[in-house]
Amino acid sequence: MDPHFDLAILGSGSGNALVTPDFDDKRVAVIEGGTFGGTCLNVGCIPTKMFVYAADLARDVRDAGRYGVDATLEGVRWSDVRDRIFGRIDPISEAGRKYRLDGPNTSAYLGHARFTGDRRLTVALPDGRNESLTADQVVVAVGAHPVVPDVVTESGVPIHTSDTIMRIDELPERLAIVGGGFIAAEMAHVFSSFGVHVTVLARASHLLRHLDTGIAQRFTDLAREQWDVRTGTNVVGVERGAGGAGVRLHLDSAAVVEADLLLVATGRRANTAGLGTEAGGLRLQEDGRIEVDEYGRTSAPGVWALGDVSAPYQLKHVANAEARTIAHNLVHPHDLRPLPHRHVPSGIFSHPQIATVGLTEEECIDRGIAHVSYVQAYGDTAYGWAMEDTTSVCKLLADPSTGRLLGAHLMGPQATTLIQPLVQGMAFGTTVQQLARGQYWIHPALAEVVENALLGLRVGPPAFSGDSQTTLG
Repeated sequence: MDPHFDLAILGSGSGNALVTPDFDDKRVAVIEGGTFGGTCLNVGCIPTKMFVYAADLARDVRDAGRYGVDATLEGVRWSDVRDRIFGRIDPISEAGRKYRLDGPNTSAYLGHARFTGDRRLTVALPDGRNESLTADQVVVAVGAHPVVPDVVTESGVPIHTSDTIMRIDELPERLAIVGGGFIAAEMAHVFSSFGVHVTVLARASHLLRHLDTGIAQRFTDLAREQWDVRTGTNVVGVERGAGGAGVRLHLDSAAVVEADLLLVATGRRANTAGLGTEAGGLRLQEDGRIEVDEYGRTSAPGVWALGDVSAPYQLKHVANAEARTIAHNLVHPHDLRPLPHRHVPSGIFSHPQIATVGLTEEECIDRGIAHVSYVQAYGDTAYGWAMEDTTSVCKLLADPSTGRLLGAHLMGPQATTLIQPLVQGMAFGTTVQQLARGQYWIHPALAEVVENALLGLRVGPPAFSGDSQTTLG
């Protein structure tokens, strides 16, 4: 008879956090077919930001002269940077794997799982054997994988994705990046800061097209000063470079781009292929994500899903928040909590850094939402003077009658930190006036950028129209 569990968890990223004290006296199966610890730990948030930190240091050295500090970057020891990062990450992943193998109350299955029936799973093990199990409840948290366009895969040319590019043996002289989103922006910053010539190829008219248009256009303009940025272009052919080395990309403009390595960063798709969703009774959305209700329940009774495999946001902090919610819901069926999808912030650790939460101005206009906006330049604050900043901004949107924030968009140094009081204000319904004058703002800290942006918003009676007071040019 197949072993039976109280809970089966597919995925060892945020799903791993579901093994709470509520299951101390129960049987739990943790199933992982890839590297233990999930995307964030191994190929996502953590290693990329460790690379970004080193890249920021390298760029700061190069830019030091503008402040009267003579400094020279003698070089970047790529292998030392890489090994420092994965020398910390890999042991954590391995320790997590061993803990689930040998720890209390859990049985680890190291293989790919698929549904073969109602809460019935078969796990394909690396040695070719299959093991089956059943469970009272199942949580699917198997994440997502990089998407590679057909024109690239059909070429047969070796490529890299975000899953592999950080472990290369040496820096290339030239790197081509196909894509214009989060990953492209961050990896372009990392490799260009380390001395690599970077070419970014994006289909849209500007990079980071999901952002507030003004912020995205400003970022694109700054990106063009650092990298060879080609927007509004499509790759129509891919082949090996001269002598079989490197890669040659043919664009729809008839231009040709040559590089030593190709990084494809055109998005990620939920890991639902081969999951046996139909046999398990799970419905999928058009984009391949598992369909869940407001509490994280799938269409199959007793089966839940969280993280990139189902969430509308591919963000680790969202997956973690969903895991906390579903951990509660698993053991409190009569007190279900909804998934926390309000006021979700995101950050892009490129150069410059970007952080955003809430509505963009375009969304306010499209939805007919009355709003006012204000743009505060970093360079118009005391610490902005110290940085000689001429490009960084904080753009805020607010409801003119209630005084509550609708959205916040920052681009510049420490944007992902500076946005936090704005996230907090939105989460707790604090008004612009309360945020700006209900607390001290340390002078002359960089946070005064946020304070001044709040003070610039014309909110409260009398009500104002939805037209913006300032234009982000």
